[in-house]
Formats: sequence, structure tokens, C-alpha cells
Amino acid sequence: MEHPSLNDPKQYPSDPLLARLLGKAYSSWSAFLALLKKNYPQLRGEWRYYHDGKSWMFKVSRQTTTACWVAAWDKYFTVAFYLNTRAEELVRNSSLDNALKQGFLHPVEANKFRSIRVEVRKKSDLNAVEELLEIKLKVK
Repeated sequence: MEHPSLNDPKQYPSDPLLARLLGKAYSSWSAFLALLKKNYPQLRGEWRYYHDGKSWMFKVSRQTTTACWVAAWDKYFTVAFYLNTRAEELVRNSSLDNALKQGFLHPVEANKFRSIRVEVRKKSDLNAVEELLEIKLKVK
């Protein structure tokens, strides 16, 4: 199984490190942070090292509720959302890519929470991230 790239607990994910790791996708990372600041001031992001997954993750949350998780990979980053079944209708009626919808609407395992993970390589990939943020903030 592939693991995120930021796996040294002693090396905080600084901007220079992220720029080297993400390459061209670093501009998308900067755009993601700007999107959060401008459109979602109620959300806060924070890098934390998680020993269970042995990697750094960027947790975006509103008070005690997690909105999404970001992991950095080689030349891209992923944004993962965990949604409950109340989000089904919103996902079904969204303009998300059909593959993202189908993965959520027809999960392999039946769990209380299902995930949608967006790979961000270019700024246009942030359209799906923003739509999923809107869905996440609508359902509790």
C-alpha cells in the first residue's frame, strides 16, 4: 500500500519542503490555502504528525468537527472527505465527476461514514474540493 510522502516525524511540512515535494502542484496547494482563507474563514488548518499512519496530515476543521484531511504525495496532494449517509442526495445531485460520485454512492464496504478523495494536481481540481466542502458543511 502506498503511503503519503511526509513521513519523517521530525521534519515539519514547511513551505520549502512542500514546494520541492509537490512541484507544479505547489501552486494548487497555495490556491487551496487561499480558498480556505477567503471562502471558509470559519475553518482552520493545521499540520499534525499521526503515528498510526506514520505521516503528516493537514487537518481542516471547524471547532471540533473535521471538514477534510490533506495528504502530500510526490507531485500532488489529496483531499479526503468523510461523509455520512445524509450527504447521499447532495452528492448525487452535485456536479462532481461521476467516478467520485459512484465511489461514494456505491462503497465497497458498508460503513457509517464513506469517503471521497480528490487528487489535486492542478488548480481546476479544486472545483471538486470546494463543492465537497460545501456539502460537508451542510450535513452534520
